[in-house]
Amino acid sequence: MANDTAGLTPRAEDFPRWYQEVVAQAEMAENGPVRGTMVIRPWGFGIWELLQGELDRRIKDAGAENAYFPLFIPEQYLQLEASHVKGFSPELWVVTHGGGNRLEEPVVVRPTSETVVNHFFAKWIQSHRDLPLLVNQWSNVVRWEMRTRLFLRTSEFLWQEGHTAHASEAEATDYAVRILRDVYLDAMERVMCVPTLIGHKTERERFAGAVRTWTCEGMMGDGKALQLGTSHELGTNFAKAFGITFSDEQGALRHVFQTSWGASTRLIGGLIMVHGDDFGLRLPPALAPSQVVVMVVRADESTGPAAAAIAADLRGAGLRVSLDERTGTSFGRRAIDWERKGVPVRVEIGPRDLAEDSAVVVVRHDRSKNPVRLGGLVGAVTAALDETAERLFAEARAFRDARIREVATLGEAIEVAADGFAVVPLATLGESGEDALAEAGVSVRCLQRPDGSLSEEAEEELVAVVGKAY
Repeated sequence: MANDTAGLTPRAEDFPRWYQEVVAQAEMAENGPVRGTMVIRPWGFGIWELLQGELDRRIKDAGAENAYFPLFIPEQYLQLEASHVKGFSPELWVVTHGGGNRLEEPVVVRPTSETVVNHFFAKWIQSHRDLPLLVNQWSNVVRWEMRTRLFLRTSEFLWQEGHTAHASEAEATDYAVRILRDVYLDAMERVMCVPTLIGHKTERERFAGAVRTWTCEGMMGDGKALQLGTSHELGTNFAKAFGITFSDEQGALRHVFQTSWGASTRLIGGLIMVHGDDFGLRLPPALAPSQVVVMVVRADESTGPAAAAIAADLRGAGLRVSLDERTGTSFGRRAIDWERKGVPVRVEIGPRDLAEDSAVVVVRHDRSKNPVRLGGLVGAVTAALDETAERLFAEARAFRDARIREVATLGEAIEVAADGFAVVPLATLGESGEDALAEAGVSVRCLQRPDGSLSEEAEEELVAVVGKAY
C-alpha cells in the first residue's frame, strides 16, 4: 500500500521501487532516449555541482591539477596492458564508422582514461624533475551495462578520474591513500554525512591493471553496500606498457609508479539511499541547491514583501535560498514537493503568522514544526542546518553499526549479509571463500585490520567485510 501522505512506496515495502519514485518525484533525473543513458535534471545536477565543488577543492589541495583528455581512444591503446583490456572488454562501446565511412582503426568511447593519459605521460615525463605528475579530469565515461538504474549504474555517467606518476612505489602508495582519506573519506563523511568504511579490495575485486585497490564502502538504507569511490595503485604495469620512464638523480633510467582514482554520480544514488525516508529525499545542507525555501502560505499586500525580506536576510547570511510565491498552487502541494526534494529547512509565512510577528520553521530531517519570531529567524535557521548535518550522519552511522556483525563462519556471513555487513576473519574466507560467497550473491567489500584501520595486503589477522552490493 502506498504511503498516502507522501505518495511514495514505503522503503520497507519495496526499497528499489521507493528509490525510483524518489528520483522521479524529486525531479532529479530520468532515462535518456538511448538505453542506459540518463538525463540529469536541474535539481539533481545542482546536487552534483555542489559535490563536485567539494571534491575538486580537496583534489586541488592534494596537489592535482585539472586537465582534459579525449573521449575517443584508439583501440590499440587498450591492447597494451593485458589485464586492463581483459577487464574492460565486455563493457566497451566501439565506434567503427565516421562521416559515413568505415574507420581504418576502430576507436573506443572512453570507459576510463588510463590508456590515453599514459600515452601523453610518456611524452611529458623525461626526468625526476617532472615528478610527481598529478592530474585530474572531470568528464563523462561510457560503459555497456546490462541492468541500469539511474545514478547507480548507467551506460554513461559523470565522474572525476585522477592519474598520477611518482618516482617510487612508496610515494605512489602514500598518494593513493591520501586521496582515499583526504579527498574521498573526508567528503563522504563531512559533506555527504555518509559513514564510510575504508580498506583494500581482494585480488578478485581489484581494478583491472592495478596492484592494489583502496575503496570506500557505504551501507545503504536496505543494508546493501555501495562502492562510493576507489583509489588504485598501478605499480609499473602501465608505465612498462606505455614506456613511461624517467632519469633519476644518478642518471639511471627507471619506470614511474602510478595511481588512478575516481568517484562518480553514483554518489548521488548513495545520498538518496542513505538519507531518504518515506517522504522523499533528505539532503545534507552542504549539498542542497536550496538550503532554505521561504514559502508564502497565502498572498496579501504584506505577506509577499515580508517573505521576500526574510529570503534576503537569509541570503545575506550566506545561505542558498528559494522564495516560493506560487500561491496559484495549493500550499499543501507545494510543501510536499519541497519535502520530496529534501530541502533541509522550510520557512512558512502567512497573514496570521505575520500578524504575530513570526513564521513557522519546518526542519526536513525530522519534519518538526516550530513558530519562530521574525527577529530570530536567521539564527534559528542556521542552527537547524548545523544540527541537520550532525543528526543525518549520526542516524546513518547508528543504522550501519547496528547491522555490522562479527561472525566466525562463511555460513553466518551469508546470513548476516542478507541485510547488513558481516565481518569475518580473512583466514576463514580462504582461497575458495569468495566463490562460496558469490554463489549467494555476496562479495567482499574490503579488507581491514580488526580495528577497522588500513593495512598492507601481506599482514596477518586481517578481516573481510562482506555484504550484498549494488
